[in-house]
Amino acid sequence: MMPSVFPTLLTCSLALTLAACASDTTNYPSLARRPVERASTAQAPAPASTTAPAPANPQDTARLTALVEQAREAHRRFITKQQRAGQTVAAGSGAAPGSESWAVASIALAELESERSAAMVALADLDQLYAAAGTQGSDIAAISAARDEVSSWISEEDAVLAGLRGRLGGSC
Repeated sequence: MMPSVFPTLLTCSLALTLAACASDTTNYPSLARRPVERASTAQAPAPASTTAPAPANPQDTARLTALVEQAREAHRRFITKQQRAGQTVAAGSGAAPGSESWAVASIALAELESERSAAMVALADLDQLYAAAGTQGSDIAAISAARDEVSSWISEEDAVLAGLRGRLGGSC
């Protein structure tokens, strides 16, 4: 009988203890903002920047030109290989994965993806150039335009590759 009384006494004592903690429900501090808090959080407007971006570094301009040319050349090679890849994918379409015509089409797709990768490397370098120029306060308009141009080439290539992969089927 003694062991069953102990949990009951413990429960009652806990209930009484908790009730004592919440006995005064009217004497809590206000959570409203105090005047001193309003004054310390007010911020003065940031001064308007009157400095123009720094001119582009000639070394960066030369690198920009080289990166765009690298991407342009990769895109040109992609376009050149695109027709052949389209023909081999058409020949391998519906073929069982692992068959000769499917394998030849997969290789043609891999060649296109390789050219796309070369353009992506140039885009990644353009992104680095853009980030560095932006953090240094340099003019980024030319870099941004180059990035947009290279990105549009890569988007075209992505669409071509997706279409060819869909026509070929299987896992390649």
